[in-house]
Amino acid sequence: MRKLGVAAVAAGLFAAGILAIGAAGSGGKGGFSRTIIDIGIVVSDVEKSAKFYTEALGFSEVGGFEVSKEMGGDSGLVDYQDFKVRMFVLANEPDATRVKLMDFPGVKSKKVDNKYINSSLGFSYLTILVSDTTAAVERAKQAGAQPVREPYQLGSSNNYLTLFKDPDGNIIELVGPKK
Repeated sequence: MRKLGVAAVAAGLFAAGILAIGAAGSGGKGGFSRTIIDIGIVVSDVEKSAKFYTEALGFSEVGGFEVSKEMGGDSGLVDYQDFKVRMFVLANEPDATRVKLMDFPGVKSKKVDNKYINSSLGFSYLTILVSDTTAAVERAKQAGAQPVREPYQLGSSNNYLTLFKDPDGNIIELVGPKK
């Protein structure tokens, strides 16, 4: 079957990122040049998802890159089609984690069952640590996103967990104190 599922492409991009990081040098902790990872997310509509990640979650777009059909096919990422990757960060810092969004128009990718984090194997959710849960939830609501449930207090601390889902149903958890 020539079409790859969403999880397979995301896993492939993640693996390619790790290989590229490893090839860049062996400095840093444990032989890694960076101790921060990036995550690739295949989405059904990159414009809709970009709006969610910037407006609802507070990411900033910092460019992107193109992958040729030869590189995509020869590396095993995709079935010989070119594509564009858009990159987003929470802070414009050299070691900021990057979320890489991409879509594949015309390809019928299978959605992962993300009703709960234990509904499917593989990557299940993205955690974002926030400095103010109240402000982060309000920003998301202002952008039209609704929490799965109201913020859940973690133990007796002032830290709360709030789940949102992106336009494709991927689970995003915000964790931080209420101010």
